[in-house]
Amino acid sequence: MKRILSSERSSAAIIGVCAFYVGVRLWGLTDPCLWFDEIFGVHAAEHTWRGLLSFIAQDLIHPPLFYLLLKIWIAIGGESLLWLRLFPVLFSVLALFPFLLVCRELKLKTQTIIIALLLLAVNGALIKYAQEVRMYSLLLFFSLMSIWLFSRYFIKGKSFTALIFVNILLVHTHYFGWLVVGSEVVAILIFQRIKIRQTLLMFALTFASFVPWMIAIYRATTTGSELEQNIGWIERPGITQIVQFVFDLIEPFYFQASNAEPASLYYISIPFLLLIAVVKITYFIHWREADDKQEVYFLAIFIGAPILMAFTASWFLPHSIWGSRHLIIIYPPTLILIAMLLTDISGVILRWIVLITIVFIIASALVLQLARPRAEYVWCSWEKAAETIAQTAPGPTPVYTFEDLSAYHLWFALRRDERFQVFKIDGINGISEDKAYFLPRGFDGVKRIDIGEVAKSPSFIVFRDSQFNKKRRPLLQVFSDIGFEWKPVGSIYARSQKTFIVKVY
Repeated sequence: MKRILSSERSSAAIIGVCAFYVGVRLWGLTDPCLWFDEIFGVHAAEHTWRGLLSFIAQDLIHPPLFYLLLKIWIAIGGESLLWLRLFPVLFSVLALFPFLLVCRELKLKTQTIIIALLLLAVNGALIKYAQEVRMYSLLLFFSLMSIWLFSRYFIKGKSFTALIFVNILLVHTHYFGWLVVGSEVVAILIFQRIKIRQTLLMFALTFASFVPWMIAIYRATTTGSELEQNIGWIERPGITQIVQFVFDLIEPFYFQASNAEPASLYYISIPFLLLIAVVKITYFIHWREADDKQEVYFLAIFIGAPILMAFTASWFLPHSIWGSRHLIIIYPPTLILIAMLLTDISGVILRWIVLITIVFIIASALVLQLARPRAEYVWCSWEKAAETIAQTAPGPTPVYTFEDLSAYHLWFALRRDERFQVFKIDGINGISEDKAYFLPRGFDGVKRIDIGEVAKSPSFIVFRDSQFNKKRRPLLQVFSDIGFEWKPVGSIYARSQKTFIVKVY
């Protein structure tokens, strides 16, 4: 009877944490508007099937599976913000199933599974990418499916065919999926060399399936697409990047969404990190007494190998590939390992003190997150600027801006209104652009012009700055120099900046 009651309580706890996991991913789902990378995904999905593949190939840095699935999703439910954001949430929720199955294959204690689920549920980076219309929740899902199926193959010799199929989907979701596949080869090389031929067959079949996409990428590079434009801005991983990545791995609820925000809530993340570090040190002091070494080794492969491969590649390749979002593949095994350390503390009283402290830190982080005001991002102000322009313009009107970033947002917001053509004016002094954002290759919806090509007709200028003052007079003076007058139409505040709408005539 006691066992039945205990089993029921454990099941209820797991269900409760899973419900909490889903709830925090639905919380504030439609608060921010779509931003540049999300817009790119929706834009890609609006192409024909053949056009989509060509468009994505020219971008170079992502395989096509996410965009193909997003196209189907949009065909089913349209392009409302809620519907679009439910797409990544869906795969984030589906990821719970392989996560729990990995825990079962590793024969983890119920208490360990509950703590691991809780850490997964509250992780700020995982919440953020579960709500972003990008491929990262899909990458999380397929990487967990791959790890689960590999654990069955590793432990029981089963699910080999299913593993090949999932790995093919994984590497067509994100290039970092190859790091999961590579980690599986490493695990076999270290622990079960008797299976190396079969494992290399799995790798070869996965690679063979990827060859057509490699050919598409090669053809795109021959037409002028350059990888430096996509990732040349990424810094090589040093101490700062490693520390930030560690905070992202463990920080509850919070994630830095823009440069205007702090990198971490250090009064939450540092105590949390110190507590985990102390527990980890204690665990390895008593390493000889541990009875779960095999499970630790298994998880360590899927944590250490991708980090080492990404770090090495970032220093030896012409451009860095480092990024917390790309390494989302190591978050679940890391959080499972942390849960194992927390629940393996010797001494019942000490273990409960540590667990209660963890729950207190998480609860404090939740309170702080609930108290935070709703963020107003500058890219959302461009959407509002487009609405103002659409309401103000009497007829066909050019819209001029000075950054690729704002031009793409304005185009997206106005793309179905035939009255408007968005132009990006190049060569204006005093404008510094973020190199991480550029107009998509193979896209002509925004026309690039210089100031001499501006049409002699009433139009709108949109730009951002901290305030409308003399600093921007030279920017507007170029229009005066070619015979225009101008007057402010409105401004939209977004944190430390404003987006200004100016009419010229």
